Amino acid sequence: MNRPLVGTLAGALFGAAALAGIAGGPAVAQEAGGQAEFGSIARAGQAPQQGPAQQAAPDFAGTVALSNCSGSLVRMPDSKPGDPGLVLSNGHCLEEGMPKPDQVITDQPSSRGFTLLDAKGGEAAQLKATKLAYATMTDTDVSLYELDSTYEEIEKESGIAPLDVQAEHPEKGKAITVVSGYWKETFSCSLDGFVPELREADWTMKDSLRYTADCKTKGGTSGSPVVDDASGKVVGVNNTRNEDGAECTMNNPCEVDKDGKVTVRHGIAYGQQTYTLTQCVGEGNKVDLSLPDCALPKP
Repeated sequence: MNRPLVGTLAGALFGAAALAGIAGGPAVAQEAGGQAEFGSIARAGQAPQQGPAQQAAPDFAGTVALSNCSGSLVRMPDSKPGDPGLVLSNGHCLEEGMPKPDQVITDQPSSRGFTLLDAKGGEAAQLKATKLAYATMTDTDVSLYELDSTYEEIEKESGIAPLDVQAEHPEKGKAITVVSGYWKETFSCSLDGFVPELREADWTMKDSLRYTADCKTKGGTSGSPVVDDASGKVVGVNNTRNEDGAECTMNNPCEVDKDGKVTVRHGIAYGQQTYTLTQCVGEGNKVDLSLPDCALPKP
């Protein structure tokens, strides 16, 4: 996976194996206990390669930098200005390490900090969580933190509004941008399609987003919002890439179709859809897995 970053490094990992960051830029972060991170391998010092976007790429306003990953300040369709803010990232970006297969974490106290960015990638504010509202790497790869400040408080202090999460399933062929708050870089391409099952090591994700080859994401882009260029709304959360061409191994996700056929796409990156989150967040911006349309995995 496009994982966390930290320290000095000899070769940064794309979301999975942890290495330290080289001077002048972060590398891929290591997970608790020195385990390999979920994702593909990023080459240290490699300049991002971007394909031409159909429109101007979204800027960094509303994105956040975590200690080891990227993320974004988001609101759901029914969120209110006075609701506590929510920060979206990957499940594999948790400070304590990756959730196990079939593990779902809810309402876990957290004091994790986030750096909120302005349009140019400068620091706009420091945000702090009160709890990890939801996290899993089963069927998807997502974490959602609840903050100690409301959207209106954050906007009053920083001038930054949250990014809106699209409530509908995204469309194939749409121009998208992966916006990394960690690296302060963008990666522009299009949605190439949807993967019934995406397998990486012991984890399986469903209905994953597949990007066209122009989005050459790297370690530290884990958790970045996948933004629809036309609407400016979040349609996914970036999480992995097949780095070495291997089949269904760590850092090398494979696609499995409805008939069980396995396909490996060397160099291709993927994200997880986020419209499913909108069906599981209720009044007061609280994650409520009992809502009738909520299909997220439950503990």
